[in-house]
Amino acid sequence: MAPAPSGGRGFHFSTVAGEARRLAAVQVLHDAPLAPLTTFRLGGPANRLVTATTDDEVIAAVREADASGTPLLIIGGGSNLVIGDKGFDGTALRIATQGFTLDGTKLELAAGEVWTDAVARTVDAGLAGIECLAGIPGSAGATPIQNVGAYGQEVSATITEVVAYDRRADETVTLPNADCSFSYRHSRFKADPDRYVVLRVRFGLEDAAGLSAPVKYAETARALGVEVGDRVPLAQARETVLKLRASKGMVLDPADHDTWSAGSFFTNPILTPGEYETFLARVAGRLGADVTPPAFPAGEDGQVKTSAAWLIDKAGFTKGYGSGPARISTKHTLALTNRGEATTEDLLALAREVVAGVRDAFGVTLVNEPVTVGVSL
Repeated sequence: MAPAPSGGRGFHFSTVAGEARRLAAVQVLHDAPLAPLTTFRLGGPANRLVTATTDDEVIAAVREADASGTPLLIIGGGSNLVIGDKGFDGTALRIATQGFTLDGTKLELAAGEVWTDAVARTVDAGLAGIECLAGIPGSAGATPIQNVGAYGQEVSATITEVVAYDRRADETVTLPNADCSFSYRHSRFKADPDRYVVLRVRFGLEDAAGLSAPVKYAETARALGVEVGDRVPLAQARETVLKLRASKGMVLDPADHDTWSAGSFFTNPILTPGEYETFLARVAGRLGADVTPPAFPAGEDGQVKTSAAWLIDKAGFTKGYGSGPARISTKHTLALTNRGEATTEDLLALAREVVAGVRDAFGVTLVNEPVTVGVSL
C-alpha cells in the first residue's frame, strides 16, 4: 500500500490513551528493518514497526500516530515500495489482517490477504473476473490503490466496494466503485494517500460454469491458442498467466534475482494526439520511417498509450543492462532489479539513467509506478 503521512489531528488525551491500551497486545518493534518487508529487499529501518492483525488494531495504530503527529507508513505486501537507505523516521504499520469470504459470486478480502493466494481460491471456487491477475505479488488492500491490472484485467472491473478508514473524518467508510475514481494504475486512494487506509475490498465475480472471463489480451490469447474474446477453463487461464509472468521474472522466487523487483517499474505513457505525433517523428528520426511503436487507444480525446518496455529497449537499455548491483532484469526491460547487494541509491541511479535516456531518445518522460518513501527520482 501507499504510504500515508500523518494528518496530525488533535485528539483528546483520553482517546490517545484508549488507543494505546488497544495496541498493548500488538507486535511493536523499534529500529525495525523494513527491507525484508519489500520485494526489492531495499531500504533502511523504521523508528517503530507495528504489525496489526485486525481492522480495529489497524485503526488504533493510525489514530495513535495521527494523534501524536508521528509520520506513518502503511505497508501491505511491500511489492510496490521503494524505501530510502536512511529508512523511515516514524511508525511503519504492517497490515497483516486476514479474511476471505465468499457469498455466491460476492467476494470480500481483508486488506492483508495475500493477493495471489486469493486469486487461486477464486479460481478453485469456479469464479471468473480476476484469474488473469494471478501471480501479482502484494496484498489485497493494495489492489484498489494502484488499480492493479495485467493481461487484460483490472481490479476496477470487479471491485464493488472498498471499506477504508478515513483519517480526515476519523471514521470507517464504504466507497462504492463509482466513488473510487479508478483509471489506469490510479484511484482516489492513490490521489489522496494521506486520507484513506484500506481495510477491506469487495468484488463481484462471475459464475461462468468454470470458464474464464473473455480473454482480452492478445499475448494471453496466443499462449492459450484461442481468439481474443474467447473463454477458457479458469485453471488454464490462471496457469497460462503464471507461466507468462514467470518467463518475465514477474513471479516471486527468492532464488531468482530477476524477481527482486517491484514488477513493472514504470507505467506505460499516455500521450495526447499532439504528443503522439511528436513522438512518432522522434521514432522515425531515430529508428526509421518504417518502424511503428506499440499504440493503444487510451480513453477520451484521442489519447494514445504506448509501451514503456518498448521505449526502454529502443533507447538502448536492453535486458540485463547495467554493471552494478542494480540492473535491468534479464527477462524483462520494464523491471529494475536488486542483484543481491544493491542499495536504494543504486536502484535510483539506474532508474534516473533510464528516464533520462528515454527522454533524450523519444521526448517521453517515464513515470515510476512504485511508491517512493524518503527518496524520489
